Amino acid sequence: MIRYEGRLYRPPSEAESLILQATIGCSFNRCTFCGMYRDKRFRVRSLDDLRAEIAWAAAELPGVSKVFLADGDALVAKVSFLAPLLVELRRAFPDLRRVSCYASPQALQVRSVEEMRELRELGLTLYYLGIESGHDAVLERLVKGVGAAEMVRVARKASEAGLKLSTMILLGAGGRALSAEHARASARVVNAIQPRFVSTLVMTPVEGTPLWEEHLRGEAEMLSPVELAAELRAFVAGLELEGSVFRSNHASNHLALAGSLPKDKERMLAALDAVLDDPEHAPFTPEWMRGL
Repeated sequence: MIRYEGRLYRPPSEAESLILQATIGCSFNRCTFCGMYRDKRFRVRSLDDLRAEIAWAAAELPGVSKVFLADGDALVAKVSFLAPLLVELRRAFPDLRRVSCYASPQALQVRSVEEMRELRELGLTLYYLGIESGHDAVLERLVKGVGAAEMVRVARKASEAGLKLSTMILLGAGGRALSAEHARASARVVNAIQPRFVSTLVMTPVEGTPLWEEHLRGEAEMLSPVELAAELRAFVAGLELEGSVFRSNHASNHLALAGSLPKDKERMLAALDAVLDDPEHAPFTPEWMRGL
């Protein structure tokens, strides 16, 4: 059977995927807002153990079409590990359509275009990249490890290798003072990358993180749902994308928004304008439902 260590995390779009822990934890694990892997020591798992789990899944879970490689940074593992793992997945699951993983900017720095292309040809076709912000001061505050220009550079490497990118922006990360600049700068970075998917999350204090400690001290500035809607509007207004899917369907969001860009840009802006014009009747997600 499949054995998991600690809590599992996956993007909303991987709800129907088979999840394999190719690696444990995150190799960077310093972002101030993220508490997902702070209780784990990063390491690459044994190929033999993973082969045994794949064999079990092939026998017990027929029809697997999508696989998500956890934990937070599988792409940082060497190609000599990932390539045979992907070969084994293709052999075990005849209906397999895609394999995906989180991709930190640090992993994208160390993987060459040729290596990513090789892995893509073996089935690893989608990376989830947390951009978080396009504003350098915000990225530094979040301890993301790279600035905006480097984020664009490494993301373009993945695009050059033929990968699909699903990117995330963290609403509220700039606080009130940098809200508008954070939104506009994030749109510029996303425009430079031209990812296939764009989504937003809301910065939320999580116990065990530096952000949580700031929150307890009263130093973490959390934007209201209306302020977040204004920031989201500024972000969407700045997007100039040639063919991307937009979603704000993560549990942290106060508003659910979806569309294809550029086709649905004006519709989404109109929906946000309606919220800002009449916030008392806005379809904000009730607090008790968030995170369920």
